[in-house]
Amino acid sequence: MSDLDHLIEANRAWAARAKAADPQFFTRLLGQQRPQYLWIGCSDSRVPANQIVGLLPGEIFVHRNVGNLVHQTDLNCLAVLQYAVEVLQVRHVMVVGHYGCGAVQATLAGQPLGLIDNWLRNIEAVYHRCRHELDALPAERRLDALCEHNVRAQVRAVCDTTVLRAAWARGQDVTVHGWIYGIADGLVNDLHVSCAGPQDAAKLAG
Repeated sequence: MSDLDHLIEANRAWAARAKAADPQFFTRLLGQQRPQYLWIGCSDSRVPANQIVGLLPGEIFVHRNVGNLVHQTDLNCLAVLQYAVEVLQVRHVMVVGHYGCGAVQATLAGQPLGLIDNWLRNIEAVYHRCRHELDALPAERRLDALCEHNVRAQVRAVCDTTVLRAAWARGQDVTVHGWIYGIADGLVNDLHVSCAGPQDAAKLAG
């Protein structure tokens, strides 16, 4: 017996429950997906996008990576963003961080982790920009504050992609939002950095 057999069994049980509750559930999923939302979040296993916002499969397009980062050279993230904006025509892109993020914590602690240190350079840059502000906070608040700053920085990064610039230039209705999730209470908070066009993005950059 495989160590993963229990996952296959759980899948069968889930599929049976879903079909019992809604006989057309899987039939609808076979149709073209038309989500209104793109979620760019952290890979942390405690932050499941669909469940947090109460959406079903097919209702939210998801990209996740360590630290919810948007690198301008990350073709994976940019391809997801382009497909979501240009093909799926999503109306909202949510960059969603979470409190207690291990990637942010590692950056704050200055712990060398090897290869992933290259990936976390974006967070390191955010930390250095905000260091004086963070150092003035009580030690127990610094991690959460840097998690929030990281989300804001990644919202700016999304707005600066050629994908969003082109979408706004052709008048497409798409807004970028910055949210943060609390694992301790299960609540999402809006950081009020939404950008619906280049004018908003310019203000955020300033």
